[in-house]
Amino acid sequence: MFTRSTQSQHLGSASPRSVPSAMRRTSFASTPLSAGTPLPTSKTTRNLSIGKAAIVLFFAITFAPANASAAEKLVEGIAAQVGNEIVLASEILEMSAPVEERMRQAGAPAAEVTAMRRDALERLIEGKLLSSVVERLELQADRDEVDAAIEAIAADNGLSTEQLLTSITSHGLTLDEYRTKIRGEIERSKVVNAMVRSRVQVEAQEIHALYDERFADQREGGQEVYVRHILVMPGGRSADTSAEACAIARQARSEIAEGKTDFAAAAERISDMNPESGGDLGWIHRLDLAEWMSEIVDELQAGQLSDVISMPFGCNLLELVDRRNFQRVTFEEAEPQLRNILFQQKTEVEYVKWLDVLREQTYIERKGAFGS
Repeated sequence: MFTRSTQSQHLGSASPRSVPSAMRRTSFASTPLSAGTPLPTSKTTRNLSIGKAAIVLFFAITFAPANASAAEKLVEGIAAQVGNEIVLASEILEMSAPVEERMRQAGAPAAEVTAMRRDALERLIEGKLLSSVVERLELQADRDEVDAAIEAIAADNGLSTEQLLTSITSHGLTLDEYRTKIRGEIERSKVVNAMVRSRVQVEAQEIHALYDERFADQREGGQEVYVRHILVMPGGRSADTSAEACAIARQARSEIAEGKTDFAAAAERISDMNPESGGDLGWIHRLDLAEWMSEIVDELQAGQLSDVISMPFGCNLLELVDRRNFQRVTFEEAEPQLRNILFQQKTEVEYVKWLDVLREQTYIERKGAFGS
């Protein structure tokens, strides 16, 4: 798999890394390959295989808080009937709890919270529909398949299986719950393979067009750096004031330097930018960094942390992972992953069409507050 260049993140990233304009001069278009939002409906882009995209997505979703409040968990009304299956209101509350908590902290109006819960219901309805197809076509994932997927997730994140499972349980998810999530994704992939993928064709001219779109403006030579970034913003999810933001960033730096935590875990806990990717910005050309950032990175050695940098938009902590000479990406190097991007995009379109037909063919009744 080709991953050596700055632009490699545009070839296979499940969660494209966005960098605010204050932190990066230029960027290429992101790759809309996966479900970036926690609760997508059938019209939202989804992961379609247990590949790197699915791995990153599951690693990120798993570490979001999963439990609704004790009072809400007691609500057992039926929210929807899907064929012979039912969706409980408590299932919706549990799925939507992490997003709802963030929305309420941000002051979202009640109407937006209600709409988000309805999105969660649609996701659960989709799950019931897929489960019926899995059972009918005997596409159940067995224990060995789940074990293999978990091992792949661990390897992709540079962890042993034991380290991954320890991290999962430390974030409030049981091993059985995690295995259920992975099993569901494998079975979803099997359904897509059986019902959708045979309809998808990628033409050579489409690959060339995507290459031109992504790589026409590549730089000539120079150096690229692999950077991780924590940003704590005043008024963000971790701090109310600038002073508090910088204090939190300094504490995180101290803990990382002392080996009490690693950069990714700290970013996931406190950062207001890319927490789901552990603050990982990937390979970036030196000239694509904002001036304030490039000046600091130039002084760092590989593996070194910066001091905490106070900027108008918040307090920052950088880690230089590595640096190397930049090489242009040729069409031959990019072609396999570009083909895969197009195939995934087209597969998603066909999947949505197929799922909509399945919805029309299945008795679905939304009840109570979810029926309107």
